Order: sequence, then C-alpha cells, then structure tokens
Amino acid sequence: QVQLVESGGGLVQAGGSLRLSCDASGRTFSTYGMGWFRLAPGKEREFVAAINWSGRSTYYADSVKGRFAISRDNVKNTVYLQMNSLKPEDTAVYYCAADAEGFAGLATYEYDYWGQGTQVTVSS
Repeated sequence: QVQLVESGGGLVQAGGSLRLSCDASGRTFSTYGMGWFRLAPGKEREFVAAINWSGRSTYYADSVKGRFAISRDNVKNTVYLQMNSLKPEDTAVYYCAADAEGFAGLATYEYDYWGQGTQVTVSS
C-alpha cells in the first residue's frame, strides 16, 4: 500500500558522487523497512543497502561499504542513497523497495513494493 518513485540517477565520472532519492506516497511510510537494490546487465538483482523502519539499523553489501550511505526522512517520506567514490562497476539500474514488516532485509523476497528504478552510469 505504498508507491515508490526513484530519482537522482544519471551519468557521473568514476570517483564522483551521486545521491538517489526514493519518494513514497503512503502515509505509513515510517513503518516500512526500506532497501536499495541494483540490476546490472547480465547479472542478478543485487542487494545494496537497507534501513529499518526507525532508521536505527542499516546494512550494506560488502562491495559498497565505506562508499554508500542509506538514510531516511520519515517526515518527507523519502529514503536516500548517498553514493561516493563511484566505480564503473556500480553502473546499474537502482531500485528502492519497501518491506511492510519494517525490517532491513537483505533478500529481494523480503520486500513487498518496488519502485520503477533509476539508471546510474559511471564512466571511467
């Protein structure tokens, strides 16, 4: 019962930064756990980061630890993914997802709602 819309993707140079946003329409956004996943050509959908309903717990894939940061603003109904030190291998379509249970899950099947995705391309 929540609709998600990602934005902020684009073309950046390696080493640059980008901030993705995921805007939620549901009034109960603050009760959902949120995650970011990405899909690169020829690869499986990959977990990137997750944050629980309160924002007190966050989790990251090993490949992005120290470079990416997930956060949320429950007043604005928005979750963010700050991406720093971007690498060409970060190129993918990035999706945000919502877990009605409120946990910060690492698996795609734990999430109930998905956004349309936003393209991130990192040039070398």
